[in-house]
Amino acid sequence: MTFICYPKCSTCQKARKWLDEHGVAYDFRDIKLENPAPQELAVWQQRSALPLRKFFNTSGLLYKSLGLKDKLPEMGEEEMLALLGSDGMLVKRPLLVGDDFVLVGFKEAQWAEKLGI
Repeated sequence: MTFICYPKCSTCQKARKWLDEHGVAYDFRDIKLENPAPQELAVWQQRSALPLRKFFNTSGLLYKSLGLKDKLPEMGEEEMLALLGSDGMLVKRPLLVGDDFVLVGFKEAQWAEKLGI
């Protein structure tokens, strides 16, 4: 399993602490230093069964400064994937990537259910 986050994000810190407290083994990946590629994001989106727009960090400064709230509805999937792949700060986090699932954002009950905790 891979835990992908931005270390300075308080939600990511909370999720990491939760994983550690529950003894969940994971590989750590800093989304700012190792940005997800569009191909990775496409696989993750399929594995998550979520619409691609759910992968955008809508509360982020970059999202707001680019005016993506108005632009996303007009974008195609390839364009969205390229945009998400251009900067990790556009991607909603944390992400927990397993072999057969991807969890986007930290919802404790959802994570516990998926991990069988």
